[in-house]
Amino acid sequence: MDASLRFRPLNRRGFLQVGGLGVGGLSLATLNRARANGLAPRNDRAVILFFQAGGASQLDTYDLKPTAVPEIRGPFEPIATTLPGWQVCDLLPHHARVAQHVSLVHSITHNLSVHDDATHWLQTGYPLLNARQRGQTHPSQGSVVAKMRGANQRGMPPYVCIPEDYRSHLGFYEGAAYLGQRHVALNAGGDPSLGNYRPPEFTPPGSVTLPQLEDRQRLLRSLDRLARDIELCAGWEEFDEVQREALRLTTGSAARQAFDLSAEPAPVRARYGHHAYGQSALLARRLVEAGVTFVTINLYEKDVDWWDDHSNIEKNLRVRLPRYDQALATLIEDLHERGLAERVLVAAFGEFGRAPRIDAAVGRGHWPRAMSALLSGGGLKAGQVVGATTSDGGEPSQRPLGPGDLLATIYHSLGLDHRATLPDRQNRPIALVPEGEPIRELI
Repeated sequence: MDASLRFRPLNRRGFLQVGGLGVGGLSLATLNRARANGLAPRNDRAVILFFQAGGASQLDTYDLKPTAVPEIRGPFEPIATTLPGWQVCDLLPHHARVAQHVSLVHSITHNLSVHDDATHWLQTGYPLLNARQRGQTHPSQGSVVAKMRGANQRGMPPYVCIPEDYRSHLGFYEGAAYLGQRHVALNAGGDPSLGNYRPPEFTPPGSVTLPQLEDRQRLLRSLDRLARDIELCAGWEEFDEVQREALRLTTGSAARQAFDLSAEPAPVRARYGHHAYGQSALLARRLVEAGVTFVTINLYEKDVDWWDDHSNIEKNLRVRLPRYDQALATLIEDLHERGLAERVLVAAFGEFGRAPRIDAAVGRGHWPRAMSALLSGGGLKAGQVVGATTSDGGEPSQRPLGPGDLLATIYHSLGLDHRATLPDRQNRPIALVPEGEPIRELI
């Protein structure tokens, strides 16, 4: 064996060099201190959020109005589902098949019609005017979970965004704000639907050098060897738990394996669909199965994955909805088949709905006064339809609920008290959700 590849015990300084390395924007030496702070998880549940950035049309997906005039009801036909009383768009046949496993909330309402402002509210629980200029002021739900719950398994990051993180495009407000960089999401890398998808690199960047590690292949081999022998090294007992977690993630194989979609059998990948929605959903399932606590799926490609259908809404949805339908329904089925449905909450919603009437551009404008949210698993009651909207889908007619109610329900699923507080940079106690309660019909 080449002597240069032999494992050599590192001293404390060497450990700190490795443990402090950044991974995809996540500082390994500052992984969340939930356990160290006495905030141990009350359960091992996880969340997969399909964030429908741009604002999905409730009238063309989950809250159809088939007896309305054409400009309200839109171009699609309703089909029956396995959930009595709920119909979906005819482009969602897989949803119809798994409807008994889901609950729908039709009456989420608020008053912010700008993408950034509304997204900040739906991601953090806090409304914010002029969010693009002001920046994120409160932590996202994923970052809150990373802080308070940590990862469900050692060696895994607690919070992951697929494929983009909060810094992309308009800004999906999925950052940690005053919780700090240690609680930002790990960026899952490129589009998982592409053949050249590359998962995040769990290795030091090229600018970091250790004397015995001169190139990438040797680095990987040495890290794998270090992972096996790490607890025998001098200085291991001197590290606190955060430093140990950093080293486990840096040197371990669990995270790298979880991100490796090629490990899935070809029929499973085909079942989810060879497109961004499908492969992102499959990757999310692999991550929560391996111990990630919160995964957000963000997709953005104008007129395909982005839900901001100001024009050509029928054309756009005929491309987007079959992919979304296959991915989300397959994920729900797969979680049930694997015995994970009770442990994993699947949620799907955006920042607002769409306007009741199709306009001259053959699209629907922003509409925060009514939107739908889908929830499945995670210990919540299935087979529920909560709330209703007026005949044109524009206002709640029953059980109006706000963004805070939706986020409080997600926190409840994870065993977190939505009334709990976290300190901001001035050490002031800030509530996880300023107003709202878990949706009683679902808990």
